[in-house]
Amino acid sequence: MTQPETRGTHLYVADERNENVYIDINGEHFRRPEAKISVFDSGFMLGDGVWEGIRLHKGRLAFLDRHLDRLWRGAKAIHMDIGISREEMEQRLYAVLDANGMEGEGVHIRLMVTRGIRSTPYQDPRVVVTPATIVIIPEWKEPAPETATRLLKLATVHVRRGYPDVQDPMLNSHSKLNCITACIQAAQAGADEGLMLDPHGFVATCNSTHFFIVRDGEVWTSSGDYCLDGITRGVVIEIAREAGLTVRERNFSLTHVYGAEEAFTTGTFAGVAPIGVIDGRLISKARGPVVEKLQTAYLSRLSKDVEGRARP
Repeated sequence: MTQPETRGTHLYVADERNENVYIDINGEHFRRPEAKISVFDSGFMLGDGVWEGIRLHKGRLAFLDRHLDRLWRGAKAIHMDIGISREEMEQRLYAVLDANGMEGEGVHIRLMVTRGIRSTPYQDPRVVVTPATIVIIPEWKEPAPETATRLLKLATVHVRRGYPDVQDPMLNSHSKLNCITACIQAAQAGADEGLMLDPHGFVATCNSTHFFIVRDGEVWTSSGDYCLDGITRGVVIEIAREAGLTVRERNFSLTHVYGAEEAFTTGTFAGVAPIGVIDGRLISKARGPVVEKLQTAYLSRLSKDVEGRARP
């Protein structure tokens, strides 16, 4: 399988094994070409659902408790019954990994839960006639080797992260059109990611990752009011503080960003990735010392999280 042209933190090493990988749909395994859902499914029809991206590390799913916590919180927020227990979900995750012979490293999972199949194309959840649809897509998928050191290029986009009374940006929902629009605008500007502002003009997040800067040795990130409740974001904040760094979750503007000594993104797939240029302003010519320190600490935390973690 040839990888389409992509850039940034989601650049990955193509693997032909993914062409025939097993995918779990509602507890049954199907080869990729046969894995299908109904055109009446809530996720396909309306983007009605929540999802998680999970990484396999040393044969265990990293930060799984945090991911399942967020999945269940999101489902509760949209008044959706996942329909199975956390224990059964964990069993399904590892069962499809086993079916594919996936062990050790280099595997990424997309876990998706939608409200189920609707009897007719209509948004009212009362027309749903089946339990939730649960899809688990595992892939052999490793970040490109240069991800840790290649400097990203960001462009600020006009698409904003909205107010929570419009569509709460904290929800990891299937409805991603605003982020996709931001991604398109960034790509057209020749950038790897789009830097998104909040409704007040402060920096919020990137279109598919979280955003940090380093100023005077301090690590700054947004208040969190207008971005996803990121798992990797939270872990990086923790390890930075444990390393003795001052971390500020606060409002800051593009003026602060342009004057930063370092900048980086965080995400489940690539971890911590350095940024070189934002809106044509040079932030750093090479990976900075804070980013390098956090990359090392993050990999250590990954290993610590899976140590002694039993499989179902």
